[in-house]
Amino acid sequence: MSEERDKKNVSGNKIDEVTGIETTGHTWDGIEELNNPLPRWWLWTFYATILWGLIYVIAYPAWPLISGATAGVMGWSSRGTVAAEIVAHELRNEDLVNALEQVEMASLTENEDLNRYAVARGAAVFRAHCSQCHGSGAAGAKGYPNLLDDDWLWGGDMDTIVHTVRHGIRNDTDPDAHYSEMPAFGEILGDEEISQVVEYVLSLSDEDHDAALAEAGTQVYMDNCSACHGENAEGDRAQGAPNLADAIWLYGGDRDTLTETVTYSRYGVMPAWGQRLSEADVRAASAYVHGLGGGE
Repeated sequence: MSEERDKKNVSGNKIDEVTGIETTGHTWDGIEELNNPLPRWWLWTFYATILWGLIYVIAYPAWPLISGATAGVMGWSSRGTVAAEIVAHELRNEDLVNALEQVEMASLTENEDLNRYAVARGAAVFRAHCSQCHGSGAAGAKGYPNLLDDDWLWGGDMDTIVHTVRHGIRNDTDPDAHYSEMPAFGEILGDEEISQVVEYVLSLSDEDHDAALAEAGTQVYMDNCSACHGENAEGDRAQGAPNLADAIWLYGGDRDTLTETVTYSRYGVMPAWGQRLSEADVRAASAYVHGLGGGE
């Protein structure tokens, strides 16, 4: 029995006495692994996938290079397909695009079909380029304006929105960008004066405040802040100076945040989208924003 159990084939592999199949030589807990051949159908499928892979890397872009990939003999690319689809889409809407580029934006809503196209196109532009800052619902965030309300720093009529989108705010790439800068009053006023003017600003929107400090802060405000925000503190859109009396805040209206704002100032920047988007896209995005509810 010992000799029969140790029978080996010509290649030197042991033969299992029960099945008559050679073993692999692997043993686990006394159980030996049989070296059964793979099914023919599996082998042919495996060879077919190898052949398919070779054909694919020859026909289509596949091998990565330093600045791209091999083009493939068929010259196909997903980018090329998308580009062709975009061109086809633009051709189908060529008349609407031309009309959008030439229309007086203030009268856009009078053309129902053109306005519907502009708003639909603008929604796509907004989601792709604007939602990262203003939010997917355009409600904004700390430092990024809410586009749903009617509190505009630079104006909310259609033409002003177009200008803002096209040229941006306080960027260094477009000479026509809206530009203003709030001084860092921490370099101008003392701590006591800053506390006084902060309490005065809190009082403007009926927030909890120190009445004595607020009264003293009135003169500090008139001497240092009224030139931009106005004597009634309702702001000045020509300068992008916010309304301080409406309890709507871009960076926050609590005492600590206001103190930080007055001390160090704020300097928000918006890109000049006219340098990145087509004229039709700039106008479409403006129409979409104007129609969100806060447009004038």
